[in-house]
Amino acid sequence: MGTIHRSGVYRKTNDSARLIIVTIVGVAFGFFVGISFPAVTFTKNEFRRSKSLETLGSGSNVTNIYVPTNPRGAELLPPGIVVAESDFYLRRLWGEPSEDMLKKPKYLLTFTVGYDQRNNINAAVKKFSDDFQILLFHYDGRTSEWDQFEWSKSAIHVSVMRQTKWWYAKRFLHPDIVGAYEYIFIWDEDLGVEHFNGEKYIQLIKKHGLEISQPGLEPNNGLTWQMTKRRGDREVHKDTEEKPGWCSDPHLPPCAAFVEIMAPVFSREAWRCVWHMIQNDLVHGWGLDFALRRCVEPAHEKIGVVDSQWIIHQVIPSLGSQGKSEKGKAPWEGVRARCRNEWSLFRSRLADAEQAYISQTKKG
Repeated sequence: MGTIHRSGVYRKTNDSARLIIVTIVGVAFGFFVGISFPAVTFTKNEFRRSKSLETLGSGSNVTNIYVPTNPRGAELLPPGIVVAESDFYLRRLWGEPSEDMLKKPKYLLTFTVGYDQRNNINAAVKKFSDDFQILLFHYDGRTSEWDQFEWSKSAIHVSVMRQTKWWYAKRFLHPDIVGAYEYIFIWDEDLGVEHFNGEKYIQLIKKHGLEISQPGLEPNNGLTWQMTKRRGDREVHKDTEEKPGWCSDPHLPPCAAFVEIMAPVFSREAWRCVWHMIQNDLVHGWGLDFALRRCVEPAHEKIGVVDSQWIIHQVIPSLGSQGKSEKGKAPWEGVRARCRNEWSLFRSRLADAEQAYISQTKKG
């Protein structure tokens, strides 16, 4: 009996010691876990706010919302929380959002580029002030090398292999994405800009009320339409004379309401219309220049060429080299054949769409 009693006391003492040790270890573990996280404190107001948000999220006492005038898909949201447009402004990971930017760019300048044309693009970018946000579309997959230019470090870079600027524009320049910018430049990479200044160009298109425009082209360099050739005796022109029989109406392309697709500049309002007219599968944009007039009224007054700020088209067939040789033809031949085919397809689609609309309205 004595042995049994002593062993019971021993077990009880041993259990007590184990309990104390476990408690101490637990407290120590909790302390070290606690100090490994940043301290979080709640004020009374923050606590009340968190409780109100919790109640809102739980589904109780929630106001039923349906606002048909909200953007499509956002009808269930209160209008005050809807942000329908975006931009390419760079943001920080810290600080107050309202203090992220000392100055917001007012205009968007885009180039579709390959690394071989880096020096040409560098020269072009220098002709624009910090009021212009720079966006480069890279068709050759080379982006990091552009950081040799200081401006490139604050530019936006989008890289997809072997695509054209209209393919990029349709996918990355939705009107609601570029709504923060007054004007959108959608330019090729092979443009000489020795006689061009971005700020002066903006002043002129505002002065002359141009919603769609382009700089004049050096008349003695490369093939171009009469309408887009630079004139040395004026700031801007909006019409021209072409070869006999080319213009059915002096207010229609290519005698008026016409710019080419190599260096167009769009107002925010005009671009909203043009973007919707760009076809997903027609990537070269041929024929689009003849249809731009549909996006502004009166087109022969709001589309024009800026003569006093002019450029040189260097005619570098960079996209042709991105093609693929098939059936014994050079890569550029396949690219050019698709360009011509797309022009025909676009004209047919536009004519068919217009005819379908006319027929429908007559039935109505």
